[in-house]
Amino acid sequence: MKMLSTVSKAFTRTLFVGVLSAASANVMAQAYPVRPIRFIVPFPPGGGTDAFGRIVGSKLTELWGQQVIIDNRSGAQGNIGTALGAKASPDGYTITLAHQGALVINPHLYGNPGFDTLRDFAAVSRGMETPSILVVNPGVSAKSMKELAELARQNPGKLTFASTASLQQLLGELFKLTTHTNIVHVPYKGAGPAVIDLLGGHVSMMFANPSSIVPNVKAGKLRALAVLGARRNEALPDVPTAIEAGYPDFGDVVEWYGVVVPAATPRALVTQLNAAVVRALRSPDVVERLAAIGQTAAPSTPDEFSAQIRREFERWGKIVKAAGVKVD
Repeated sequence: MKMLSTVSKAFTRTLFVGVLSAASANVMAQAYPVRPIRFIVPFPPGGGTDAFGRIVGSKLTELWGQQVIIDNRSGAQGNIGTALGAKASPDGYTITLAHQGALVINPHLYGNPGFDTLRDFAAVSRGMETPSILVVNPGVSAKSMKELAELARQNPGKLTFASTASLQQLLGELFKLTTHTNIVHVPYKGAGPAVIDLLGGHVSMMFANPSSIVPNVKAGKLRALAVLGARRNEALPDVPTAIEAGYPDFGDVVEWYGVVVPAATPRALVTQLNAAVVRALRSPDVVERLAAIGQTAAPSTPDEFSAQIRREFERWGKIVKAAGVKVD
């Protein structure tokens, strides 16, 4: 009887602690947020990541009644800001823009990116999906992907391509491999500086996020040659897909952003964050503003986004290995 009493007391204590912890987490989640939230964007102002962060951050500010502060932390193709997000306090007051290149490509390019994608983050929601667009400076005579490839073959080592993150770098390398050409890679810390140099003719071409280049294409300051996806971009309906242009290897390359938090963030907070982010992304004004810059809102559950991150991590690891590309 004494043994049963001891077991019973231990069980009661365990149950009490479990209920108390659950109640505390629930109260914390219900009270959240009670102060401003930092939204780390691991790239400089002026590009697609920054535009996404500010559009979504503005709507979250409206929904929460608490200021969402955009914190641009650029460098190392997104590694610096992403690593900062991984090390943040897991209390829901620091969220990080999950960039495809930084999360699923950089770990295969860099010996130590400063974070472990599969261990350091909890997925909140996918944010948007959009295919990149191949653009050239108007001074480049090519009017199509095939003409660009031919021009590059006739002028080995003279054309240059800008990259703002690892995805764009790999797309440039893939173009070189596919077309058997020699084009010089010029890396940039973000889309803003890269587009400025592209507009100025300091670089020849770029695989860009639509939000970085659509206004300039519409204004005739840049020429779009192809959309790297299965469908044309609504913002540039006259630009053919890479498949239509005769380059099927570029037909399923879709860039995405999302939101992540440190792995130790309580599940209750992750769930609450997901609800707010999904609500923001489904707001008609947000959908419209993202579409205007060539981005398609694509919210998801935490589990769906987590699974996508893992799939893409494995996929791009194989591509990086096959291409033999490394960054010291």
